[in-house]
Amino acid sequence: MAQPFTLPDFYVPYPARLNPQVEAARSHTKGWARRMRMLEGSGVWEERDLDAHDYALLCAYTHPDCGAEELALVTDWYVWVFFFDDHFLELFKRRPQVREGAKAYLDRLPAFMPMDLAEGFPEPRNPVEAGLADLWARTVPSMSGGWRSRFAEATENLLNESLWELSNINEGRIANPVEYIEMRRKVGGAPWSAGLVEYAARAELPDSVAGSRPLRVLRDAFSDAVHLRNDLFSYQREVEDEGENSNGVLVMERFLGCTTQEAADAVNDLLTSRLHQFENTALTEVPGLCAEQGLDPARTAAVAAYAKGLQDWQSGGHEWHLRSSRYMNEQAAGSEPGGFSVPGTGIRFTRRAERARLRSHSHRPGQRVGPSLLPEFQLPYPVSLSPHLDPARPRCVEWGRRMGMLQPQPGRPLSDIWDEHRLAGYDFPLCSAGLDPDATPQELDLSSNWLTWGTYGDDLYPALYGRGRDLAGARAATERLSLFMPLDGSGGPEPRDALERGLADLWARTAGPMSQRDRVVFRGTVEDMTASWVWELANQAQHRIPDPVDYIEMRRLTFGADMTMRLSRIRHGETVPEEVYRSGTIRSLENSAVDYATLLNDLFSYQKEIEYEGEVHNGVLVVQNFFDVDYATGVALVDALMNSRLRQFQHVVSHELPVLCEDLGLDSGTRAVLDDYVRELQDWMAGILHWHRGCRRYGADDLRAGTGAAPWRLGGPTGLGTSSARITELLAG
Repeated sequence: MAQPFTLPDFYVPYPARLNPQVEAARSHTKGWARRMRMLEGSGVWEERDLDAHDYALLCAYTHPDCGAEELALVTDWYVWVFFFDDHFLELFKRRPQVREGAKAYLDRLPAFMPMDLAEGFPEPRNPVEAGLADLWARTVPSMSGGWRSRFAEATENLLNESLWELSNINEGRIANPVEYIEMRRKVGGAPWSAGLVEYAARAELPDSVAGSRPLRVLRDAFSDAVHLRNDLFSYQREVEDEGENSNGVLVMERFLGCTTQEAADAVNDLLTSRLHQFENTALTEVPGLCAEQGLDPARTAAVAAYAKGLQDWQSGGHEWHLRSSRYMNEQAAGSEPGGFSVPGTGIRFTRRAERARLRSHSHRPGQRVGPSLLPEFQLPYPVSLSPHLDPARPRCVEWGRRMGMLQPQPGRPLSDIWDEHRLAGYDFPLCSAGLDPDATPQELDLSSNWLTWGTYGDDLYPALYGRGRDLAGARAATERLSLFMPLDGSGGPEPRDALERGLADLWARTAGPMSQRDRVVFRGTVEDMTASWVWELANQAQHRIPDPVDYIEMRRLTFGADMTMRLSRIRHGETVPEEVYRSGTIRSLENSAVDYATLLNDLFSYQKEIEYEGEVHNGVLVVQNFFDVDYATGVALVDALMNSRLRQFQHVVSHELPVLCEDLGLDSGTRAVLDDYVRELQDWMAGILHWHRGCRRYGADDLRAGTGAAPWRLGGPTGLGTSSARITELLAG
């Protein structure tokens, strides 16, 4: 059968090495698979299938340095996971309307991963259950409780999100790109593979840093690159033979309306971008994390070994895809003119990859772009405004004045970013009145003040810390903000500036009625938002346009979306079980709504950020950079992505949310609360659009009048005789 496209030239920056224990692993794992009844008689594989797929070769390439015993066990894990994928395909994916049986099949599997082996296992009913019980019992004795919990969660995600794939197949639905990346991480299994890297490389992550942004980004960038590479090699088998809808090339083909070859090239560009993100995080964020958290040499070495293990997996996985009969791999060695390979290593640098790297650091700030181009927004939800809006407006300005936001901060040059006219024009009560039209006057004031505080901080950080590239000062200031959100109801230290004073005031008014659990969670959302301001400064210091996936995920935090949504949830009390809010369905609902709103903001704020502020954090600019297209094309692509996220929101409401309620057996009262939450999210999107159209922050006239943004400046004074001014600014920061 002819290949549907020519495989692109892959960027492979790490050497591929083969574990010398590969033959021993082949022999062992064949015997193990036979004992687990995965071969003859399983209805899925024969011995020749296992030989042809050669999972021992995969593991020997992806874990080149581990011992024979570890390699054998890891290989058994991969035999199990690929057998599960094919077993689930045969039982359920090839047959329509079998979701109930598929759910029952998946619901049994977590019982075979007890945190304490003394709890025992149920009696296995099939090879998947038997294999999981055997592997769990052989693996977990050498691993900590933290690893067991992380790995069990990754395994459950991998298993349970198979229902998402099954539902899309049954509905003939193809995901949008953002949805696909998020779901593929779970169903594709690479986060699960990262857990096995910890085991095989003896590089278990310390619990204190395992959930940190740098290590989460390492894992996610690794996972996305693994999955996108697999999508390119497996398109023919998955899409043309098995009728799969879950393939990145197909997703890009439908979203962009392009040829299969063009879609494959776009997927490869995204794969390259995720590898660039991995490299950037490993070099610029991980070392600082180890130092800031005070990790001892042994733990620091474990983190480094983990990063190296993920690199080994990338290159080893690529080599295996080139050789396995499971995939389309003709003419995959790399043929781009100008590409460069290192003989005998598998390392390959491509001209296309290096152009993309250079482009992300070559944006010229302060370009004249003219008024922001706005599409015809297709949001179908009408806006409703609180009747308490008008009196809330002067109260919001007065609050900002009392907190000190309308004057320079003592000893802080360049901190006079707002005045009364600007704050009134920003009209945060208008936004709050649309976000929550049923709010009481007190609730409207509180919401308006949170929006004021968050926007003030977002505007202040570049002025105080961005121009001098004072990342250390920004981190210290951010850590100090947590002191003003005490969990025990006590008072914090004396505020030193308007940002601290405003947070102390808001926390006292917000956290008082909360339960202890809600305080912990809500403080986490505020800390996530403030930490994202430092992430923006770090990119600005590198003069680096973010990777598209990292941008989308961090933009949710810079926007403060989790914070405002958490306030809404808290008002619902404990009617809705926490497991519902943690479900993939609710996260999909919320993320699609948030992405619509953040991209909407990027469209309105393009001129303000690109021309007046010299920003690199704008979704349109990110798209322009990634696809190497002009402004108008970038706007069209962002508009298409927004609309696809809106359709996903509507799909979740119509199809996935009722299934979640049915699966969890939620009563009518809980379902009514969830219905209200959906309407709140609809109000949230409609209110944000209405505010952008009505405030004086983004329009060309506002910017010319100086009410929307300060003129762009880089690095403060430069040139002969200005070093003392720079030193004064840094000390003041």
